[in-house]
Amino acid sequence: MTAISSSLSLAPEGNLTRYLQDIRKFPMLPPEEEYLLAKRYRDHDDGSAAERLITSHLRLVAKIAMGYRGYGLPLGEMISEGNIGMMQAVRRFDPDRGFRLATYAMWWIRAAIQEYILHSWSLVKMGTTAAQKKLFFNLRKLKGQMNAIEEGDLAPEVVGRIAESLDVSEEEVVNMNRRLASPDHSLNAPLRAESEGEWQDWLVDEREDQETELGEREELGQRRGFLTAALASLNERERAILTHRRLAEEPATLDDLSRRYGISRERVRQIEVRAFEKLQKSVQSAAAAARV
Repeated sequence: MTAISSSLSLAPEGNLTRYLQDIRKFPMLPPEEEYLLAKRYRDHDDGSAAERLITSHLRLVAKIAMGYRGYGLPLGEMISEGNIGMMQAVRRFDPDRGFRLATYAMWWIRAAIQEYILHSWSLVKMGTTAAQKKLFFNLRKLKGQMNAIEEGDLAPEVVGRIAESLDVSEEEVVNMNRRLASPDHSLNAPLRAESEGEWQDWLVDEREDQETELGEREELGQRRGFLTAALASLNERERAILTHRRLAEEPATLDDLSRRYGISRERVRQIEVRAFEKLQKSVQSAAAAARV
């Protein structure tokens, strides 16, 4: 369908009126003729039959595209995308199913236009799931039906009704409404007219600066050094019991250690407490000496 595709590409937006007038010249096809043309294309890959099927439905594409004018995107581009969907519909249409091409094609046309809107409306990816797409394309209509078209967040009862109607979470309704109410703005846009400052100049980097990060890394390394030296000051049994009880990812129980060393549970506890006290004193002494 390469030749057909090039013949259906829209002229610039300024010639849209002429395009809408031109497509009225293509007559609607009666059911019998549509069926025969569809069979010719399916069975013999007849390009002329496909072109007649497509051109006879260009007015349907334009009508569907006009229903999406509220998203602020060029109507000509949406019609172009709808035409691509129309071509896909003709390519996959089975005339022996018993329904008209328009009934089948409108789903392909809407899908192509909606995909274009989702990719063009926002710089930030949105509408990635079927539920989010349904919410994106139905939220405005439902708000109008509920007389909730004022600016700002929706009332909780309205959010609940919309969420129930579209089978999505209330959080998704709130987030999508805020996204639709606040279109994207460039960070390079000037703060005000004739101003050299840009919005990005006011962004705050919440990450730690390099000096702070380096200082914390050095302090952590110093603490580890103090701990290693303090552990080395303990005898072998104290170090082992303290490590198993307080430094292991899965601390050992008093019963386990009492059986391992052949001593009572109380004796294990006493060794642990004494070793920890010695460890604390050693670390504190090393830290105090480092500050001097």
